[in-house]
Amino acid sequence: MGLDPVDQRPLLARYDLDRAAQTLSHESIAARRSGGLWRWHELLPVRRWESVLYLGEGGTPLQAAPRLGSWLGLTALTVKRESLNPTGSFKARGMAVAVSRAVELGARHLVAPSAGNAGGALAAYAAAAGVRATVVMPVDAPPANQVEVLATGADLLLLDGLISDCGRLARAIADDAGAFDLSTLKEPYRVEGKKTMGLELAEQLDWKVPDAIIYPTGGGTGIVGMWKAFDELEAIGLLGAERPRMFCVQAAGCAPIVRAFHEGARFAAPWPNAATAASGLRVPGAVGDFLILDAMRNSGGSAVAVAEPDIVQMQGRLGSLGLGYVSLETAAATAGLRALLESGLVSRDESIVVFDTGAGFKSEPAPIPTPRVIPNDEDFWRQEVLPGFRRRGA
Repeated sequence: MGLDPVDQRPLLARYDLDRAAQTLSHESIAARRSGGLWRWHELLPVRRWESVLYLGEGGTPLQAAPRLGSWLGLTALTVKRESLNPTGSFKARGMAVAVSRAVELGARHLVAPSAGNAGGALAAYAAAAGVRATVVMPVDAPPANQVEVLATGADLLLLDGLISDCGRLARAIADDAGAFDLSTLKEPYRVEGKKTMGLELAEQLDWKVPDAIIYPTGGGTGIVGMWKAFDELEAIGLLGAERPRMFCVQAAGCAPIVRAFHEGARFAAPWPNAATAASGLRVPGAVGDFLILDAMRNSGGSAVAVAEPDIVQMQGRLGSLGLGYVSLETAAATAGLRALLESGLVSRDESIVVFDTGAGFKSEPAPIPTPRVIPNDEDFWRQEVLPGFRRRGA
């Protein structure tokens, strides 16, 4: 499908919102107790129920994080737990909708570049549909993502390059083999799946929005989708005109959106020599850059880059504060929130939602020391192990 042939910018899906308003109300949504993101089918592009591929995506909890909030000095912090999606990240939302719609349109071979999580999600939903999938990943993509693609039966190509280079190869495969290219924002359907994060968030907050949303940003479809969701909810009468301030967080080693925002640029120039262990943030150029920048500027938000050591340290900190083993991208978002608090761009008494976009097992493993091996000897336990617990008061 590709970009708009006139200006080479992303195409976005539009709906008959007057018609959607006839069946979408606060009460009707509340009555739909199952179906995950497909509860919002009037605002999604798949036309026939039999075309829907549902693996349990969507409907993720919005959880209070009291220990993290206390550590940061916040009074109203919640975390949207996208890591609980069926493929371990928010990418399941986009691929559920995009693969469903592509197959409904007749596609039998799907291709996409991926830094990791999107490839695993594409492979899973293509398998559910019974169609072929080809994933092009940088050679340094996390091993867990590579295994996920192969375990679900997709073809995996490892490229000696960045995600932008993978996109060029995916486009060549699409052109040569007639595959449907599911590259980020080069088709209009993945963003529709991501949009449901905003739809759910408004519902979970009793049809209000938070003061601020903190989101780790690579390709940026999460920000673009949620901003679109709030507009559609207002148009059908489910939400008022208020909007959250949108904050993008990137790694200091790959921060094209942050740089463009602070330079006042309309578009983000590609970032040279992109480098970060958070593979989902290692996106040197986003085709939807201007849409991300528009959302931040129109909302009164901002963008911040965080140093690599801060990301790694925050991953461990979040685990110790009860958030579980979260991804480096989630850790980056939280490190970004801390920086925003210190700069005064976000206040401690505001309602804030941080997006936990992926599970830790989908990231590169953290550099954690290997525990020593203890002999299976009770005398050794009494002499060397148990006294240590007594000294610590355990």
